[in-house]
Amino acid sequence: MSGRRAPLAVVAVGVFIATTLTIVASSDNAPAASAATTTFTPSADTHVDNSAAGTNYGTSGQLGVDNSPVKRLFLKFTVSGVSGTVGNAKLRVHTDDVSGSQSPNGGTFRSMSNTTWSETGVTWNNQPAIDGATLGSLGSVARNAWYEVDVTSYVTGNGTFSIGVTSSSSDGADYDSRETGATAPQLVVTTGTTTTTTPPPSGDPVLVGAGDISNSGSGDSATAALLDNIPGTVYTTGDNVYNSGTTTEFNNYYDPTWGRHKARTRPSPGNHDYNTSGATGYYGYFGTQAGPSGRGYYSYDLGNWHIVSLNSNISMSAGSAQEQWLRADLAAGTKPCTAAYWHHPLFTSGANHAPSTSTRPLFQALYDHNADVVLFGHNHQYERFAPQNPSGALDTTRGIRTFVAGMGGASHYSFGTIKPNSEVRNSDTYGVLKLTLHSNSFDWQFVPEAGKSFTDSGTTACH
Repeated sequence: MSGRRAPLAVVAVGVFIATTLTIVASSDNAPAASAATTTFTPSADTHVDNSAAGTNYGTSGQLGVDNSPVKRLFLKFTVSGVSGTVGNAKLRVHTDDVSGSQSPNGGTFRSMSNTTWSETGVTWNNQPAIDGATLGSLGSVARNAWYEVDVTSYVTGNGTFSIGVTSSSSDGADYDSRETGATAPQLVVTTGTTTTTTPPPSGDPVLVGAGDISNSGSGDSATAALLDNIPGTVYTTGDNVYNSGTTTEFNNYYDPTWGRHKARTRPSPGNHDYNTSGATGYYGYFGTQAGPSGRGYYSYDLGNWHIVSLNSNISMSAGSAQEQWLRADLAAGTKPCTAAYWHHPLFTSGANHAPSTSTRPLFQALYDHNADVVLFGHNHQYERFAPQNPSGALDTTRGIRTFVAGMGGASHYSFGTIKPNSEVRNSDTYGVLKLTLHSNSFDWQFVPEAGKSFTDSGTTACH
């Protein structure tokens, strides 16, 4: 729909779109617990406008909610195939990527008794009543962003559910409708019991994770569900939460998803984490797990491997405090194999962010000390490169294999010009990159979100 809208009552009928994610967690001393997450899109959505009382907007790509003119938004979801107790249900809506879609008031969301209304039949003149309990409300909403409302009190099992949205602001918000596809409203239903317990590790250590994670969409829930069933140490390659790395965003977006693995996570920060001055939200949330306070770089050992988490948001130049620390840390290491990770990629074919050449001194230090693998984020996609030297030339003797692992949950980016030595790429699948760290080699495996088939795997020996 073009232009601003009046407050809008929203009713959505859900269509099942996502494969169920089954999560099984166990330990030696506790019974298994399970949870399943299913995502539905509306079976119907529309809005009404009192300035065009006889007009139906059912096929519009936009849903408006406003108070001048008055627009009300309606959503209807049909939930089916869900078994077990509903532990959590969240409605997710995405603001349109057009001027004026932002608002200081994202609307008040209420349940509705009428679930028989028709998307193509509803007008202001015959609109259903928004007569149920208040489920939640959104404050200020920005353009082109996901927002979430907890509707667990209303969505308790299979059935049809209508939700209406109104606003008291004369500067209303515009959301994407189900006709938009990827940014259509979502109802994410979790049944069973989620748990922070993962299967006990066995064999060689595992390092698993991704970057560019939580933005209140469904991608972070899908990748967090993968971690539920993969033991080991979790890494992040930055941009842990969007858009500004605030404490509120960490609590509302990251903590309910990847946050359930916080105790075993060793993160690195990204530029969005630093959108809050000093990345205080990031350091406050992760505490000592993020290394010395405010510094953002540290190291640890896993089995036969030395692991380094670095900070690409501060000085990385030759002679900087971080680069000098890195060289000293690598020189003191006693492990035969080395891995490192940070946010901004030195090598990438992504269209959104060019290679960050300022990171080269860190890569040079790692190369000088015969490191084996480096992981990046920043571009929201997956890419694997052959072993290269710091200049990007193929080097099968001492070169470092690199991966862009930015597929943790934030909206996908496309590829531009493919860079030399790029071997495998994907830009439409969320997932995690799992490294199994053997005594003198590592296996890599891209583990895709449920319902997707892309994967990538292989083995590389340590130097």
